[in-house]
Amino acid sequence: MKPYVIVFGNEKGGTGKSTIAMHIAVYLLNLGCKVGTIDIDARQGTFTHYFENRKRTASGDPTIKVPHHVSILMSDAQDKLETEKIERQSFENAMKELSDCNFIVIDTPGNNTFLSRLAHSYADTLVTPINDSFVDLDVIVKISHGDLKNLRPSIYAEMVWDQRKERARRGERPLDWIVVKNRLSTLYTKNRGDVNTVLEALAKRLSFRIGNGFCERVIFKELFLAGTTLLDLQNIDAPMNLSHVAARQELRELISLMKLPISQELIQQELIQNVS
Repeated sequence: MKPYVIVFGNEKGGTGKSTIAMHIAVYLLNLGCKVGTIDIDARQGTFTHYFENRKRTASGDPTIKVPHHVSILMSDAQDKLETEKIERQSFENAMKELSDCNFIVIDTPGNNTFLSRLAHSYADTLVTPINDSFVDLDVIVKISHGDLKNLRPSIYAEMVWDQRKERARRGERPLDWIVVKNRLSTLYTKNRGDVNTVLEALAKRLSFRIGNGFCERVIFKELFLAGTTLLDLQNIDAPMNLSHVAARQELRELISLMKLPISQELIQQELIQNVS
């Protein structure tokens, strides 16, 4: 059976793609799934650096599970066709290397590249984190003259549509696109309400679902340095506070929203382990 592919994508950086991707990968590992991960943005390498930090921590702690990670560098060939040929081969080699996995989690760069478009075309589930602002929303929708009723798809939404067509051409299942509001403030503002209004207006038109990611918390910066996640805190005997508990609940709600092909028995086992 082919691995189920989860792609994290957005044509804007700083939205928390790598953080959510790592948490989803570790969640699936903790369920007992075999998980592979791919960093399409190896030159920036945030996802890869996260895993390098995790491997160092895991070398002294066997409770820290590490997926099979592959990083892909963009080709430096001068010819466009040659570049795309090399990058396609690199991507296909990575997918083949991870072909025995249950899930493959892919982190993509915050710009429009051939590798990113290729990865999007392989997504069974696409997760697009955005910050709760019109600056981030601009990559999905263009708003003319501030008129919230005059909306049209932006560059990233058009790219996703193109990759949906590519999947259909290959005879693959429809892509499930989820736009996740991430790095949320705990305060509700008029701007936040307007962003919600636009997303809800676009959801049916562009065929995506809407969900919440994580609230903005310092803990995520600290976890990156050790390569750990919220799900590792109990194993490494780190102190837990109410903020951590709330963040773990946010993760469970996101997992539930994603509707991944995971048996309910495995999910119940994971919940029991985290309560005990």
